[in-house]
Amino acid sequence: MTDLRLEYPRPQFVRPDWLCLNGQWQFEIDFGCEGENRRYFERETLKDEITVPYCPESELSGIGYKGFMNCVWYRKEVTLPDSFKDKRTILHIGAIDYHAKLWVNGKYAASHKGGYTPFDADITDFIEGDHVTLTLCAYDDNRSGKQPSGKQSMLYQSHGCFYTRTTGIWQSVWLEPVDAAHILRFRAYPDITTPSVSLHLDLTEACLGAVLTVEASFDGKPMGRAVTTVNSRTADVCLSLTEAHLWDLGQGNLYDLTFKLTRGDHLLDVVEAYFGLRQVGLDRKGMTLNGRYVFGRFVLDQGFYPDGIYTAPSDEALRMDVVNSMKLGFNGARLHEKIFEPRLLYWADKLGYMVWGEHGNWGMSVLDAGSVMNFLPEWLEAVERDFSHPSIIGWCPFNETWDEGGNRQCDDVLRLVYLATKAADKTRPCIDTSGNFHVVTDIFDVHDYEQDPVKFASYYEKIASDGIIRDQIERGSPGRQVYNRKLPVFMSEYGGIRWVEGDNEGWGYGNSVTTKEEFFARYKGLTDAILDNPSFMGFCYTQLYDVEQEMNGCMTYDRKFKFEPELFYAINTRKAAIEE
Repeated sequence: MTDLRLEYPRPQFVRPDWLCLNGQWQFEIDFGCEGENRRYFERETLKDEITVPYCPESELSGIGYKGFMNCVWYRKEVTLPDSFKDKRTILHIGAIDYHAKLWVNGKYAASHKGGYTPFDADITDFIEGDHVTLTLCAYDDNRSGKQPSGKQSMLYQSHGCFYTRTTGIWQSVWLEPVDAAHILRFRAYPDITTPSVSLHLDLTEACLGAVLTVEASFDGKPMGRAVTTVNSRTADVCLSLTEAHLWDLGQGNLYDLTFKLTRGDHLLDVVEAYFGLRQVGLDRKGMTLNGRYVFGRFVLDQGFYPDGIYTAPSDEALRMDVVNSMKLGFNGARLHEKIFEPRLLYWADKLGYMVWGEHGNWGMSVLDAGSVMNFLPEWLEAVERDFSHPSIIGWCPFNETWDEGGNRQCDDVLRLVYLATKAADKTRPCIDTSGNFHVVTDIFDVHDYEQDPVKFASYYEKIASDGIIRDQIERGSPGRQVYNRKLPVFMSEYGGIRWVEGDNEGWGYGNSVTTKEEFFARYKGLTDAILDNPSFMGFCYTQLYDVEQEMNGCMTYDRKFKFEPELFYAINTRKAAIEE
């Protein structure tokens, strides 16, 4: 039976009253993109049925169509519960790829561009009575060069490091009743020294004059309380905490927050949230967490699933991706070429697991002004959505975006997006583009898939002494970059050792190993070269699990360990040079 993903989709901003719309929707593929002209939004039925939130390419959706779908349509009739009466009704879609339009009871209501970030719409003014018909269409053309699409293949078939596409809805859909006066979002700024947390809230205009009460607790014990009167569309509150419980690696200590808006005796809004008390720092040597140096033992996580593609088959599957990574000795992940759903970040928060937030920028040309205008708003939406997750320790808007067109023509775009990211979040480091090309960055990172451990180690022996990773530049990326010796160095992709059993023709980096002993000799040699080099602040191994034809994971695509996880754990967790 298909898991309908009935858990609350936004775990860091929870309201008690909501209506999950996951499950069966009417569905139709609009190959000619003619539906608007033919007024599909007025139809009483569509041809097929689909299981939301799974994309139509996936088996879990019940459709399983793998070809290109430049437009798809959804329709669902909903009866609103009594609790929605006299409230504003907000439609939430966690993610819909790519350009979505919404009709409510046949009337155009809202639109959103961006396949990775939430689409929210107040549909109250289009509702009559308690019956609502929702009609959505999603335009999606990842061959246009104008939209971020990550690792979604631009050919019919998967190939190389490109995989099955995702079209339309791929995260949960739900309705929420709210008062006109309600909280829109919040940001948490923890301070481990005081200890305290500063909270910035965005509110609707109807909140003016209301009383905002904020309470913090830890494991059910009160930790702090503040009350203020709302006098603008924002509110800033600082809570002194009576006890310090630091969020740390493997210790996902989370403070619970309750926000209440009242006017007299009337409760306008209540939201349950959480934050982590932790501090991220960075200097030439490396990254600090709560004032001490930590070596980043990251793994590449691409967020693909055999049956759901972009969508995990269950919340438990998301949790187990973090659990299994930690069993292998990794303390975090690069969430690679995809903005992941908030439930994954929740488990990272709860389990004490560091992650890098990254956009799925592949598929768009950085030299096209229109594509940049599509990219930047979506990226800033992601930074805003995920700002308060303690597990996110850094941002990386681009991956392997290497001087498209020659003559460093992409420099201005990378600089623009880096500066916009830093303006949106001054609390975390930002890598402008991961891998062998930098314009302005907080961390110098390299990708290196050399499979000979001795050669691999030799390329980076002189980082500290001469300030130039000369061999790496000349060997893999001539003319792209010169190392700025004031920056810490991150081996953000390496390894990718191919291991398959049977007749599988999937690929990995270098010559495939043929025995378990050969695999671990190579894995240990490559990893030790980084751990023993005092110039490295961390590594990121490629990758956590196989994805379709790419067979270089520590686990298979269906999340089975290829070897005993204890063998990886022993290698990965050995003390690094910067931790001495």
